[in-house]
Amino acid sequence: MSDKQGAASDKKAIKIVAQNRKARFDYHIEEVLETGVVLTGPEVKSLRAGKASLGDAYARVREGELYLHSAHITPYSHARAETLDPLRTRKLLAHKREIKRLLGKVKERGMSMVPLAIYFKEGRAKVELALVRGKKLHDKREDIKRREQEREIRKAMKRRND
Repeated sequence: MSDKQGAASDKKAIKIVAQNRKARFDYHIEEVLETGVVLTGPEVKSLRAGKASLGDAYARVREGELYLHSAHITPYSHARAETLDPLRTRKLLAHKREIKRLLGKVKERGMSMVPLAIYFKEGRAKVELALVRGKKLHDKREDIKRREQEREIRKAMKRRND
């Protein structure tokens, strides 16, 4: 199998369930890390149905382990009567050295950890975790201005090509 075929099959294997688009607007993304996530059976079913939200979610290191807080996974409707809290804290799976490195950056530089997406890769639920620094209001305004300028350039190019 050639490298091109391997890369194409990798893209097919990823199914994005939820994204945190607001995080890209509110934060400067310094680094991205892929982690596994510990889920129960009904939570996996619910994720496969696309019932998740990362709006206010964040990650923290506690007792040397990484945890995801405030990620909302809607309870699966066909599960048995005992349902779990949709906002419960979930353990993230990462190597010990990665967790130590992230913890060091969070402590010394005042950064935060925010999930950017939840997706399935080769049948396993993954969380794309970002090490972020908060943006100031003027940074957000600059981003909006830059986006509008790019949109205007695309419109002008399209009119010119037509």
